[in-house]
Amino acid sequence: MALTAEEAAVAQNAYSPKSRRWLVPVIIGLAAAAFAGVEIYRFVNKGAGVRYLTQQVTRGPVVKAVTTSGTVNPVITVQVGTYVSGVIQARYCDYNTRVRKGQVCAKIDPRPYQVVVDQDKATLGVGRAQMVKDQADLTYAKIAYDRNRRLAATKSVSLDVLDASKSALDRATAQIGLDEATIALQEAQLRAAEINLGYTDIVSPVDGTVVSRSVEMGQTVAASFQTPTLFLVATDLTTMQVDTNVSESDIGAIRRGHRATFTVESFPNRTFSGEVTEVRQSPQTIQNVVTYDVVVGTSNGDLVLKPGMTATTRVIVDERRDVLRIPDQAFRYQPGAIPGLASAPPQLDGSGGVRLWVLRDGAPKMEVIIPGLDDDSFTEVLKGDLRAGDQIIVGEEAAP
Repeated sequence: MALTAEEAAVAQNAYSPKSRRWLVPVIIGLAAAAFAGVEIYRFVNKGAGVRYLTQQVTRGPVVKAVTTSGTVNPVITVQVGTYVSGVIQARYCDYNTRVRKGQVCAKIDPRPYQVVVDQDKATLGVGRAQMVKDQADLTYAKIAYDRNRRLAATKSVSLDVLDASKSALDRATAQIGLDEATIALQEAQLRAAEINLGYTDIVSPVDGTVVSRSVEMGQTVAASFQTPTLFLVATDLTTMQVDTNVSESDIGAIRRGHRATFTVESFPNRTFSGEVTEVRQSPQTIQNVVTYDVVVGTSNGDLVLKPGMTATTRVIVDERRDVLRIPDQAFRYQPGAIPGLASAPPQLDGSGGVRLWVLRDGAPKMEVIIPGLDDDSFTEVLKGDLRAGDQIIVGEEAAP
């Protein structure tokens, strides 16, 4: 059927280039809307082909801690060494021996030092005898000088004789001073020899328990350059400490008084408790990592902890009790069905909230929460529409 002139003009205008320019965006918009509708339908009905992995929202503690390793040591360990050299003549203490302050643990052969003491005593005796002789000479010099002074007054002797007697008196007086100084020196030498003789007895300076010994009978010890350590005495094994190395990234959170727990390999099922007693300022570099020594004090009343044990220590730096908490896996889950959500950051802009997905009535629902303390396993929920018992989505898998 032929078109009229008016109908042909309308049809020509509809398919002109100018009219096609506004048709293109309309068609693209309709296609995008149709695609989004299909995807939303898929997401809502996703349960038909996907099984969600969930964990419960619970109430409980959230404990943030710093985990490190260390060594169990006595609080005070005293090194018992020797000041003099010689041969070990006797040994009276062994490992685990309970000792008292002043108790003899070993003895060095005293004979060489006894000989020195005897020699110094004899020398001191000679000096004192010499002083007695010189005192007699002084007495005679005084008498001679007094006699010559009286005779010189009557001109019975010459002045030269008087001067000679005066000189003899002065020399005798000076000799007494020299004898006194010599005797003082000899007495000091004798005291030094007696002290060295006393050092042949190796005694414990404190009450405690011998935890180590490095000496045997007949062994020669030399104290010429460095005092050798013969025994290690722990003052009290009922109180121990764990010396731990904490990296510089974690040391800022640790304070004196923080609670701590630790385990040792000998008792893997037992957890020991303690408290941070000291955070030392001296840095140590271990494999290019700067660490600091954190001391954890603990009680050892049953003496099960031994010096040198390796301890895995957990220092509690912050804690929340009986709070609403969610597992950290929930923060890593993002549904990928709706375009754009898979790449969306979990942190909402400007609000401090985090997107999470909760399974309600068999379908996922997005919730926004304000997180609090995180202990790497659970995170405290400060604010959000969550309750204990809610099933929070942590993953998904294909339904069987």
